[in-house]
Amino acid sequence: MNQRLEVQAVVFDWAGTVVDDGCVAPVAAFRDVFGRRGIEVAEEEIRRFMGLAKKDHLRALLRLEAVRLRWRAALGREPGEEDVDDLYNEFVPIQRAVLAEHADLIPGVEYTVLRLRERGIRIGSTTGYTSEMMEVLVPEAARRGFCPDAVVSSSDVPEGRPAPWMCYENALRLRVFPMATMVKVGDTPGDMEEGRNAGMWSIGILEGGSVLGLTRVQREKLPELELERRMGEAEAELRRAGAHYVLRRIDELQRAVDEINQRLSQGECPCQ
Repeated sequence: MNQRLEVQAVVFDWAGTVVDDGCVAPVAAFRDVFGRRGIEVAEEEIRRFMGLAKKDHLRALLRLEAVRLRWRAALGREPGEEDVDDLYNEFVPIQRAVLAEHADLIPGVEYTVLRLRERGIRIGSTTGYTSEMMEVLVPEAARRGFCPDAVVSSSDVPEGRPAPWMCYENALRLRVFPMATMVKVGDTPGDMEEGRNAGMWSIGILEGGSVLGLTRVQREKLPELELERRMGEAEAELRRAGAHYVLRRIDELQRAVDEINQRLSQGECPCQ
């Protein structure tokens, strides 16, 4: 007898998806660590690689020609792997120091997780933060109402996003199989690629996310037409990265899960 497949687990990203509306904390830390060397890195440049493991993010920034030019102008030489190590060693305490300030839940998260659990769906999570950083963020988020069943950081696996290892580790810890019954929810292209590479359904979130790059206050101040234009651009970017669905807000997730269950019942899988 064929078993009816339904969604068994939802794996959330952290910053920009469940906490830190606008994904502000990583931007501030990256700008700080470069600024200490007299090098300005634009927010747009930083957000381009959001979702990667933080050391990979630093490498990616140093590969940008514009950043390399500023580095040479400030320091008189090309950046190398030793500089990546030095930047990273400075970055970790800077990032840890600001995480507690950016641990408030994005509106709709607590309600959404509650509803998922009422349906018997397990809650996992992945992050580009390291386990050392998550030692700060996890208890802060728990005090605010978000306590996933599994927390897997980029330092817990051989390679961060877009590799699938954090999602596979979630499957192990949550004891969920097949991967087609798991959903990855995030706010960056790396999240979408991570879910796709793991054989999961990938769902992008716009409001609060890094691709949109606006806090709630900034969204409220923006003219409606301009906000819709930016929303459209952000949605297109997430879809290009492989998103099966793109939602404006996280509290729309229940309907997407219902639709995924319908597609699973018809024999569809995320790889199609």
